[in-house]
Amino acid sequence: MMGLLLLLLLSSYLHQGCQVTAQRLFTIRAVSLTVEPDSDSSRGTNVTLRCQAVVSSSGPEPLVREFSVFRDGSRVYTKTSSSSEDFLYLLPDARVSNSGKYKCEVSIEGKSMSSESRRLTVRGLSKPALHLNKDVVTEGEEVTATCRAPGETGSIFFYFYDNGNEIHEERVNGNQAEATLRFSSAGIHKIRCDYTVLITPDSYKSEESNTAIVSVKELSITPVLEVSPQYQVFEGDTLNIMCTLRNLLRSLDSPQLYLSQGTHLLSSGTTKVNHSMVALAKGPGLTFECRLDMGHVIKVATRTVLVTELFSVPTLTLAPAEVFQKEPMTLTCRSENVASERLDRKELTYTLHPLENPLISTDTGVFTGKALLFDFNYTCTAEARDIVKQSETLTVRPKVSVSTPKISIYGKAVLGQPIQILCQSDIGSLPINYTLLKGFDEVSTISVQLPGQRAIFRVTAHMPEELSKYMCEAKNSHREAPLSRRLNATVIVPLANPTLTVLPHLPDISEGDHLYLICAVKGSPPVTFKWYRVGDKLPLNTTTTDKNHKDFQIPALSKQDSGIYYCEAVNHANTIVQSDRVTIEVRMALWKKAVIGGVSLLVVSLLLLMACVLYFRSKRVRVPRAAVSVWSERKPEDVNDEESSTVNHEPDVEYTEVVHPHSVDPTRAAPLRKGTDTVYSELQKSSHGDCCSPTDAADHHDYGSVQYAELNKEQSEINQYNPEINSAPDLPVRLD
Repeated sequence: MMGLLLLLLLSSYLHQGCQVTAQRLFTIRAVSLTVEPDSDSSRGTNVTLRCQAVVSSSGPEPLVREFSVFRDGSRVYTKTSSSSEDFLYLLPDARVSNSGKYKCEVSIEGKSMSSESRRLTVRGLSKPALHLNKDVVTEGEEVTATCRAPGETGSIFFYFYDNGNEIHEERVNGNQAEATLRFSSAGIHKIRCDYTVLITPDSYKSEESNTAIVSVKELSITPVLEVSPQYQVFEGDTLNIMCTLRNLLRSLDSPQLYLSQGTHLLSSGTTKVNHSMVALAKGPGLTFECRLDMGHVIKVATRTVLVTELFSVPTLTLAPAEVFQKEPMTLTCRSENVASERLDRKELTYTLHPLENPLISTDTGVFTGKALLFDFNYTCTAEARDIVKQSETLTVRPKVSVSTPKISIYGKAVLGQPIQILCQSDIGSLPINYTLLKGFDEVSTISVQLPGQRAIFRVTAHMPEELSKYMCEAKNSHREAPLSRRLNATVIVPLANPTLTVLPHLPDISEGDHLYLICAVKGSPPVTFKWYRVGDKLPLNTTTTDKNHKDFQIPALSKQDSGIYYCEAVNHANTIVQSDRVTIEVRMALWKKAVIGGVSLLVVSLLLLMACVLYFRSKRVRVPRAAVSVWSERKPEDVNDEESSTVNHEPDVEYTEVVHPHSVDPTRAAPLRKGTDTVYSELQKSSHGDCCSPTDAADHHDYGSVQYAELNKEQSEINQYNPEINSAPDLPVRLD
C-alpha cells in the first residue's frame, strides 16, 4: 500500500514537470489602433477601428487573445480570438453618439497591453420630426407632442417650444420623446422641437423640426370683479369688493375663486367671494385681483381703485439743523397735505415717540427741550378718523463743541525751509475749520471733514522769532472760535561759516607736539563734527556735541602726520558744511636741530684748528722773496730684503725753515718786494732715525727732489717764468 502511494506521488510530480517544460513562452510587443477611413467623419459613414497586436511566441500553436475596446474610459466591446489577424470593431452608419476617444486592449494569459488613444469625431445630426395627436383643443385640454431624432443614439435632450418660448424639456436614452402640453390661452399656437446629443464633455445641437399648429378655443366662463364705491374714494371710506363667475358650465371641473390685493390674499370661494375693508392711500392706488383656477385653466380679472389720502405722512424736522450737547432744540411733526373737503387740520393729533423722550409739547406737533449728550432716534405719528400714519425716523446727533486747539510743529522746523504747523483740537464734532493766524492776520484755513484728517499748514520762516507769531483757531459752530496759544517751537538754524583752527600755529608745528584741530560753525546744536585728511577715505574722528565747536587732538606729532586737513559738520537741518583745507607741515624737533648744530659747530671748530696748526707750521722756514722753496726728499738707502718688508714706504720728512737774506739785483726791471722768502728743506731721516744735515740735503737735491716755489702771497709772480729769479745763483747756499 505504501509503495502504491509513492508511485502515485512520483507520477504526479513527473506530470507537473512535463507541463512546466511544455509551457510556451510569449511576449506582447506592441498594440496599435487605427481609425478607418478617417478619424473625422460625417454622419452615415461606415467607420472601422482596427486593433493590431504584435506578439512573439516560442511555439506554433495559436495564442488565445482577448480584445477589448474602450470609449471615453468605458469598455464598450470585448471579443476573444485565437487568430493572429487584426481585430476589427465596426461602426456602420456612424452617428454623432459614436464620437469619442477610443482605445484597444489585448490580454493573453494574464498579460495585457493597451494602444494609444485615438479620437473619432462624427459630424451631422438628422432633422427632428414633430407630431401632435390633436390640432384643435379648448382651454385646459391636453395635447400629446412626439419629437423624434431619426437614427440617432445615445443620451439626447429634447426641447419643445410654443410660439418660440420653451415650454418643455426631457432627457431620454433613445431617439424620441413625448410631452403633454396644455394651453391656458386661446388662439393659434405654433409648436416646434429640437434635440441635443450629449457626449461628455461636448454637446451637439440639431436643427429645428417642422412646425405644428394647434388652435385653442376659449372657454365661455370668466371671473367678474366689482368694487364699490369705485370713484371719489378717500382714506377711511369703506370698500366692498365682490368676485363672481360668468357662464359657468356644469360639465367643467368645480372652479375655485381667489380674491387678493397684491400678494395679500383677502378671501376665496367656489363661485362667489365678498370682502369689505377701509380704504387706505398706498402708492398710486389699490389693485385687486379675482383669479379663477379650474384645473389647467386659469383666468384673472383685475381692478385698480384710486384712493385720496386725508392727510399725508408726517415729517419730523429738527431746529436748529445743527444742535450741540445740552443746547435747546425743537422737533416739529407735521402733515403737509390735508384733504380739506373731508378733514379739518385741527382734527389731526401728533405724538412724539418714544413716549419717554425728554421733550415737552408746546404746540400742535411742536416739541422742545435740550439735546442729550448722545445720539437719539425720534419718530412721530399723525392720527385722524382712526387713520394713523408714522413719520420716518429722525436721528438727533448732538454735536460736541470744539475744544481750544493746540498748535505745534509737525516734524522739525528748519530755518529757511518749508515748515509744517499742526493745528488740532482734542474734542469736537466734525467738520472743524482750522484757521492759521500770523499775529492776527489770517494765513489760510483747512476744513477737517473725516476722522483721521489733520490740519497741517505749510509756512517758511527766515528768522527764528517768526514762529512765535503763529496761532490757530478752531470752529465747528456759530460760536466764537477758540484761539490757541502762540507757537512755541525750537527752530533749527542750518550750519554756516565752518572754520578749522590749528593749534599750535602752523609755523610752530614740530615733531612731538600735540596738535589741536578746532572745528567751529554757526547754527543750532547738536552738531556732528568729522575731521578728514586728504587721501584717507574714512574720517579721522567723528563726534556729536551740544556746542558749536569741537576739537580733535593728534598727540606726539611725527613727519607722517603732515598733510592737508579739513572738517565737516552737520546738524538736524541735514545740510553738510565743509571748512577750508589747511596744509600742515611737521618740522624737525628743536633738540634734533640743536644736536645737528652742535655737531656742525664742532666739525667747523676742528677744521679751523687744523687750519691754524698747518698755518703756523708753515712759518718755520723763511726764504728771501722770489726764492725757490725746495723740498728735498732723500733717496732711501739700500736695504736688504728683510728690512724692506718692514720699512714704511712713505719717507719721514722733516721740514727746516732756513732764512736767507735776499740780494737785490739791480738789473731786474721790477723791484723786489721787501721781506724774505721761505725755503723749505726736506730732511729725510735715515733708517736709523738720524736726520740728515742740511749739507746732505744739498748734496742730494739732484736725486729727484721736488721743488716748490712760493712767492710770498704773489701767485701771479710764481706762475710767471723769470730766468733771473730761477737761476742757480739764487738757490739757497748749502750750510756747512
